[in-house]
This record gives sequence, structure tokens and C-alpha cells, in this order.
Amino acid sequence: MTEEIEMALEMAREAMDKAIKHMESELTKVRAGKAHPAMLDSVKVEYYGTTTPLSQVANVNSTDARTLTVQAWEKSMLDPIATAIINANLGLNPMNNGESILINIPALTEERRRELTKRARAEGEHARVGIRNARKDANDFMKSAKADGLSEDLTKDGEAQIQAVTDSYVKQIDTVLAAKEVDIMTV
Repeated sequence: MTEEIEMALEMAREAMDKAIKHMESELTKVRAGKAHPAMLDSVKVEYYGTTTPLSQVANVNSTDARTLTVQAWEKSMLDPIATAIINANLGLNPMNNGESILINIPALTEERRRELTKRARAEGEHARVGIRNARKDANDFMKSAKADGLSEDLTKDGEAQIQAVTDSYVKQIDTVLAAKEVDIMTV
């Protein structure tokens, strides 16, 4: 295998890994009816005049499958945290007990489960687009290498290898999505 093919494959794998990681991080935000601290990753709190991620002003834990506990590092932050959770539009209702914030995760309706499945599929499609873009960039690199003197046979071999890598990443996306859909639809 030539150096150009190796470079194109490495370039494609790096971009495809990023697409998969991004999809997985986005899927953690799609709740499946179970309490998970990552559900609050997108919450930003006003902390002494600065918008700060919730994880930097409090600990978030799941005490059971239906409850999240937010333990603020400063008691004066309990009300701003509760407000930030409501404003994050996650459909959650925080309860301030004076010591911490409790969030009961409501059971999902069938309609809501279908909406979440659609959202998960949309994230999967975004990842597929990212993978196709990585494949296009790698193939463009192979074409420029061909213009610089790489033989046509080696160019075709490189493009075939890039397609094989692309197919394996698309299968990986399908596997992750199938698992997430089962997770969402399980009552």
C-alpha cells in the first residue's frame, strides 16, 4: 500500500471517528425515560455574571432510574440552577428542597417515544453525512495524488479501501442507533 493511500485512509478514519463521537454525545441528550446525569449537560447557569455549564457549579447524580439530584456547591446557587433547568426547555420540573435540587423524570408517552426515536434517527443521519463528507475528502485526496503521478490502479484500490472503511462506519452508526431506539421504546 502506498503512502498516499495510507494518508487518505487515516484522514478518513479521523473524520469518521469524530462523526461517531459527536453522534454518541448527542444521543446521550436524547433521554430514554431513565435518569442520566448527561441529560443536564446542555444546562447553563448564570454564575456571578458569567454563563457557566451546570457541571462547573454543582454535582449531578442519578439516585435511581427516575430521579436526578443536583447538589450545588454553594446554597445560594440552588434557585439560579432550578431556573436554568426550567429555561433549558428539557421538559423537567426541578424541586428545590433547600439542600439540593431533585428532578423526577416523568415516564415517556408512546408519542414522545416516537418523537425521540425520530430525533435519534436525525442525529444518525447527521453522522452519516459527516462520514460521507470524510469519504469525499479522502477520495478528493486520492484524485489529487493521481494528478501528481499515482497510478490509476492504485487510485482505484485506495478508493475501494476508503469505501470499505466508510461502510464499516455506517454499520457502526446503524448499530448504535438500533440500540438507542430499543432503549427509547422500552417501557
